[in-house]
Amino acid sequence: MTENTPQRRSGRQLPTTEQLRIWRDFIETADALRSELSSRLQTESALSPGDYAVLLALSEAEGSRMRSSELAAGIGWQRSRLSHHLGRMERRGLIRREEYAADNRGAEVVLTPTGAEAFRGATYPHLRAIRELFVDALTPDQLAAAGEVAVALRAHLGPSGKV
Repeated sequence: MTENTPQRRSGRQLPTTEQLRIWRDFIETADALRSELSSRLQTESALSPGDYAVLLALSEAEGSRMRSSELAAGIGWQRSRLSHHLGRMERRGLIRREEYAADNRGAEVVLTPTGAEAFRGATYPHLRAIRELFVDALTPDQLAAAGEVAVALRAHLGPSGKV
């Protein structure tokens, strides 16, 4: 076997050296992109990527409110992580939590005027950074291919995020 010959293990082939190089390039580039976007978001708006994800979901929700369990599922977080994060956001006045009117087993997270203003103020610089760091770096064909890759990976992972 050569170094590019995949090994068999449990009936599945292991990635080749070239496939592993592409994987590392993909992951390292995605991490660097996410890091730079996070840094710019924090610097320009004092919002973390987590804050922005919560505010985006709430801004798109009917009445700018969501049950915390729906919010956690919508942004892909565990409920305990979300609960701690919401506590920090609530202390900053970005959101408030209210008892859910339909039953008292959960809470609704509500976007406050301060949170809506912070989100609006962060959106243009954040979108500008996405354009500069991601969109402008790719040709139209590369951008379309990146979209196809994302769709294929998401479909392969399925709704649970696992194969």
